[in-house]
Amino acid sequence: MAPRKLKEGVFSVGAIDWDRRLFDSLIPLPLGTSYNAYLVQGAAKTALLDSVEPALAKDLFANLDELGLRSIDYVVCRHAEQDHSGTIPAVLQRFPGARVVTNQKCADLLALHLRIPATSCDIVADGAVLELGGKSLQFTFAPWVHWPETMFSFLREDKILFTCDFFGSHLATGTLYADDEHDVYLSAKRYYAEIMMPFRQKHPAYLQKVEAMGPALIAPSHGPVYRRPQLILDAYRDWTSDKVKNEAVIAYVSMHGSTKLMVDRLVDRLVGRGVGVKQFDLATIDIGELAMGLVDAATLVIATPTVLGGPHPSAVYAAYLAGALKPKLRHAVIIGSQAWGGKTVDTLQGLLAGLKLEMLDPVMSKGLPSAEVLAAVDRLAEAIGARHAALA
Repeated sequence: MAPRKLKEGVFSVGAIDWDRRLFDSLIPLPLGTSYNAYLVQGAAKTALLDSVEPALAKDLFANLDELGLRSIDYVVCRHAEQDHSGTIPAVLQRFPGARVVTNQKCADLLALHLRIPATSCDIVADGAVLELGGKSLQFTFAPWVHWPETMFSFLREDKILFTCDFFGSHLATGTLYADDEHDVYLSAKRYYAEIMMPFRQKHPAYLQKVEAMGPALIAPSHGPVYRRPQLILDAYRDWTSDKVKNEAVIAYVSMHGSTKLMVDRLVDRLVGRGVGVKQFDLATIDIGELAMGLVDAATLVIATPTVLGGPHPSAVYAAYLAGALKPKLRHAVIIGSQAWGGKTVDTLQGLLAGLKLEMLDPVMSKGLPSAEVLAAVDRLAEAIGARHAALA
């Protein structure tokens, strides 16, 4: 993809990864991703904001060559994760006069992960301004928006806010701007759910800082640029709030059908009570879809058979994921089946304990669900419905 102009002297020069389907050997990428690097050319100095995943370094350098770039004065590193920083050593080799502009925490991580020496770095403080000649970048520290060293860069003259991973989306597209708002919204929500949600409590303060800057464009490090910033600002305000929706996520796995019978009964009774249900078969689901479902839900139901005295491994993964992502759930419950006993409930409740949820009474069936078990499922649906009604 050729370099693309945002404003006079400001270009997107990163790479689009159309074919990548897994990030960090963990996160599914059904729509690929992009590694957004930006070039800002002032009258006196030129700055490259971040780099790209090393496997696509050739795309970054092709874009710089197409712009006829003979020198770079600064490489601004706002985040040390390698999809942003991994090509910086190659950039420094090609442009040996360039200085890495970053904060101290980021410099420490660059030394740790990429062996970039401290002597190559110019350390900036929160609020510092880098003058390029008619264009100036102001830095705002945003620790734990994702990693501890993250910072934003605001190009004051053009009102472009480069937000690093904040507001990003894993979306490979040839379109520079987020004008297809429906598709971008969904990709951004998935990105938030999988990557940003564990740090939700930090985000409202950063939203206030962003809004105070009044950016005309928001340019994240993944996905398209927002020329209507309110789209992503409103979305993050909703996702990071404490308000939950009248939704229950049911994550289940069933080996011989007994657990699925209980799930079907619960779904039927919840829908009948006006509760929105998002049902995920853990044996086949893209785990990112489950993460998205957790963003707004009030209740999580994990349904599993007992395997060798404990929960099915897929159910363990789901519980661990929920505990790690820290969604704004209110309630959780374990249901499922067993033959002679085990520690299924204790294991899953332990994995969810850090969320400090109200744990509703579990419903476990010995073998095929009996009339008594199905009646207990009905009572569970009633309890969930009552709690959701109280949220309104």
